[in-house]
Amino acid sequence: MIQAMSLSPVQPTKLIETKSVQEATPAQLTQSFGQYLETAINNVSDQEKNVHKLNDKYLIGQVDVSKVLIASEQAQLSLQLTSQVRNKMVEAYQEMMRMQI
Repeated sequence: MIQAMSLSPVQPTKLIETKSVQEATPAQLTQSFGQYLETAINNVSDQEKNVHKLNDKYLIGQVDVSKVLIASEQAQLSLQLTSQVRNKMVEAYQEMMRMQI
């Protein structure tokens, strides 16, 4: 018999309330972008911790293997996305450093 599977809902990233781009200073824009990245990295970390908890519960027979596989795949995709964003940021920084003023 196939059992219904319930997944925990995906938590949306909390957006930071700031002034409009025209009214914000460069320092405020940098700070809000930094906070956005910090929130995103914390979400990836929380997903990884969730996978470890589900894995432990699976080992003692409290969770179905499909939940563990889905959670681990979500965490893996989040980590891949984070590393790609990091790579693009490093690439952009290197490109800016090569610019001649």
